[in-house]
Amino acid sequence: MNRAIRNSLFAAFILFLSVNLPALPAAAPDLAGHWDGAIALPSVKLQINLDFSKQADGTWKGDISIPLQNLKDLPLSDIKLDGMNASFAIPGIPGNPAFAGTLSADGSKLTGGFTQGGQKFAFELTRGADAATKAKKALEGFDDVITQGLAKINVPGAAIAVVKDNEVIFAKGFGFRDLEKKLPMTADTLLAIGSSTKAFTTFALGTLVDQGKVEWDKPLRNYIPWFRLYDAQAGERLTPRDLVTHRSGLPRHDLVWYNNSTSTREQLVRSLAFLPPTADLREKWQYNNLMFLTAGYLVEVLTGKPWEDSVRSLVFGPLEMTRSNFSVADSQKDADFALPYDERDGKLVKIPFRNITTIGPAGAINSSVNEMAHWVTVHINDGKYKDRQVVNSSTLNDMHAAYMPTGEVPTRPDISPPDYGLAWFINTYRGHQRVEHGGNIDGFSALVCLFPNDGLGFVVLTNKNGTPFPDLIVQTAVDRVFGLEAVDWIGEAAKRQAEGRDAQKKAEEKKATRRRPGTAPAHKLEEYAGDYWHPGYGLLKVDLKGTQLVFTYNAISTPLEHWHFDTFNGLKTDDPTFRDMKLSFRTDVNGNVAAVAAPFEQTMDEIVFARKPEAKLSNPDYLKKVSGKYQLQSQTITVSLRGESLTAVIPGQPVLDLVPELGGEFSLKQVKSIHLKFIEDAKGQVTGLEIYQAGGVFEAKRVRE
Repeated sequence: MNRAIRNSLFAAFILFLSVNLPALPAAAPDLAGHWDGAIALPSVKLQINLDFSKQADGTWKGDISIPLQNLKDLPLSDIKLDGMNASFAIPGIPGNPAFAGTLSADGSKLTGGFTQGGQKFAFELTRGADAATKAKKALEGFDDVITQGLAKINVPGAAIAVVKDNEVIFAKGFGFRDLEKKLPMTADTLLAIGSSTKAFTTFALGTLVDQGKVEWDKPLRNYIPWFRLYDAQAGERLTPRDLVTHRSGLPRHDLVWYNNSTSTREQLVRSLAFLPPTADLREKWQYNNLMFLTAGYLVEVLTGKPWEDSVRSLVFGPLEMTRSNFSVADSQKDADFALPYDERDGKLVKIPFRNITTIGPAGAINSSVNEMAHWVTVHINDGKYKDRQVVNSSTLNDMHAAYMPTGEVPTRPDISPPDYGLAWFINTYRGHQRVEHGGNIDGFSALVCLFPNDGLGFVVLTNKNGTPFPDLIVQTAVDRVFGLEAVDWIGEAAKRQAEGRDAQKKAEEKKATRRRPGTAPAHKLEEYAGDYWHPGYGLLKVDLKGTQLVFTYNAISTPLEHWHFDTFNGLKTDDPTFRDMKLSFRTDVNGNVAAVAAPFEQTMDEIVFARKPEAKLSNPDYLKKVSGKYQLQSQTITVSLRGESLTAVIPGQPVLDLVPELGGEFSLKQVKSIHLKFIEDAKGQVTGLEIYQAGGVFEAKRVRE
């Protein structure tokens, strides 16, 4: 048979069907129930499953699903049952495809022929439990696996939900949400889902795409005209799809937002204009939370209300996620929430909640597995939840499509490297398409994992920082449900963790070998103290407290020890963000500590924060104080306050602007190599003006009027 005929029959089979089913021998013929089987096409056995139910008026209702083609619950028509024979069809397909068959004597099998367009193929169906029942049975005894896994991976607690088609077949909590009080984790416990939030942002955008308010592939500046990137051309071309596929060209730059409670979302989006890229637009995949923040800000621009309110109305509301929230502060007002933990020196330690509401669109949602099960349901049912189409099926499929290779390499032949869609990682797991996204934020780790073609989905939420447990337990469960050869995912990971702890301990013992002994700072410690500024990263402050320097960035304070030369090392504190980070100070040509370089983005050169001039040089009271006339030989220099800055006038020359500089000096905006400094006596009276040039230092005396 040629391919065209075979494909025509294949497609027709998807939409039309007629079957004859024999009845059970000891009772009247009965179609009711679930049937699994296949059609023997020339090149493949096409797997199918059917469900039948008898209506109150005596008629039959049925549907058919074809996993290979991601077709679910297509309605059947003209279902007839006559003795041991039955027939039915799927309306709307040319060629009148139909099934006709005979039940076995015990009513457990149906065999016969499928016909369409003059062609005929054998088929066989077996009566059995529906898919949800089978999946439940596969997970019998799984509670013990979870409990043992928590112990092996050292996780305080976890909540897990499994959804098959439209049914939640498993939803339970294990371990503790509060170790000290021994409060149990439940399926209703609220935990942070971290970066699994990203898919909620793209889902909200998807509903706005359905409404015609935005297009994925139009330049973002169509919607946010002032938007800019460091690379101006990339900023003009960047689209909403680029925002949510990690292909902007920017690396993470996470410390811009991490623990930042002072900047607004708009301010963070504007900071992108000052953050250098490491690749061209769409050149490579680089994870970037700030781009998802920008996607959330786009939602705000399009809807005219905060991202949180938009997600409530566009996602939470339709999915009946009534307790889910956007702030760890709100979670703590609930009767059932989990505390965050980290493993330090082999022990579980409670750590503070991290408020990340500003970066919310990239990772701030908190939820329970009972409510996240609703989220899973809409994704494995073509955008439909209960009787409501929440997002168009085509839009949902677009979110699940691969748009950017991540560049990862395979670690197993049966698991492909992931690509990235619209806030989802997509790959093939042991022969099954997998769509997933994890989430990690201080004290919590999460995973949402979907198998859309199989109508199967998982959500795992834990209260431990950076644990692989969610991935391990999902893969263990998936292997059971799909009947795959078992792999000891948890045991292998526990072994790797133990080896990793030993390797880390040895590495820490050797870190001092990178230190140059016998060196000293080039300046007195007080000379390093000051405010340092980067237009994208903002303020980094260095203070001298007693005999120790302390630097503060985004409200995280870290004491420094001298490491070598002008490099200082971050010491251990309750907040480990900057532990062992090396800050290197730089001296300018005039001997001033002029900048500090910090490795805030590991994929590029250090971020250089320029030291800010003394605050008094911009203080109106000080500027008024130094205003006046100064005599330099036969010339009179007039210094005046104009607006919020100083100007200098020398007869016969244009007005010169004074710019605050380090060392209590001003430079001339028009001639940057010339510096000025006002001289004060012991009583604080301004007595003169020194002018520094390459050829020497000139002094002008103040003229008293």
